[in-house]
Amino acid sequence: MAEVTAVAKLPSNGRSKFLQRFIRHRLALLGGLTLLFLFIACFGAPIFAPFPKNQQDLLLGPVPPSFEHLLGTDDLGRDYLTEILYAGQVSLLLALSVALVSTAIGVLVGVLAGYKGGWVDNLFMRITDLFLVVPAIALLALALQGLGRSPFSIVLVLSLIGWTYIARVVRGQVLSLREREFIEAARVIGANDRQIIWKHVLPNLGGVIAVNVALAVASAIIIESTLSFLGFGVQPPQTSWGNMLSQASGLIGTSKVYLLYFPGLFILIAVLAVNFVGDGLRDALDPRSGSGSMQGRKRK
Repeated sequence: MAEVTAVAKLPSNGRSKFLQRFIRHRLALLGGLTLLFLFIACFGAPIFAPFPKNQQDLLLGPVPPSFEHLLGTDDLGRDYLTEILYAGQVSLLLALSVALVSTAIGVLVGVLAGYKGGWVDNLFMRITDLFLVVPAIALLALALQGLGRSPFSIVLVLSLIGWTYIARVVRGQVLSLREREFIEAARVIGANDRQIIWKHVLPNLGGVIAVNVALAVASAIIIESTLSFLGFGVQPPQTSWGNMLSQASGLIGTSKVYLLYFPGLFILIAVLAVNFVGDGLRDALDPRSGSGSMQGRKRK
């Protein structure tokens, strides 16, 4: 998990410098454009998909990629590009939901533990350690077996597992922030703990939170795909990229192996794009990282 040093809330000129540093990060810019393209293509599938969803042609059956069917067709004669785009809606929405919910839980726990200290810190960190040592995939599979495999259950379970890393990072940042001069000044003028957290602590965690959301999206895509591949994730009639991988897992070495390759390729592209964006956010929000890279460019 990448860590970002907390910095003061960005003023207007700081925002412009942040954008400049992010745009100069070519892989991050490429990743951002790729993600934008994926979201537009998947959630605009009713407009952009070449065929209606789940349109079957049993007489056609599975055919390899061609000009008419760019990614081929599956066993039911459905256009595979269309099915992948609609499956992407589920995978991307699940990943984004998990990232936002898990980050919110982790930030809440980390802020309370770091700011309050004492027994509150010890209690929250021991709970965090407990979640960290439990095998995640095994716990996820058992939880989903009991709660069901609906998208809501998957988001809930993945979020309750994925908050631990951001909680530890946020706690470390808050431990440093609470000793800073502007926090002491806020206490002197009579600000209570809630005001200090909302107006001074959380704005300085913006970089950490932004990077964690980006990286958590990538992690959620991989975990959801793994669960679906093992049969514990999204269940038919709903489909996700991981679910499509699971259905095509026995096709290696056959003429229909493309049914396995294309969902895996979309997962790979999405994860790489999100990681590139996360790296770009980290470098753009960390002045020391940004200045170091700028100096490196000047030497070149």
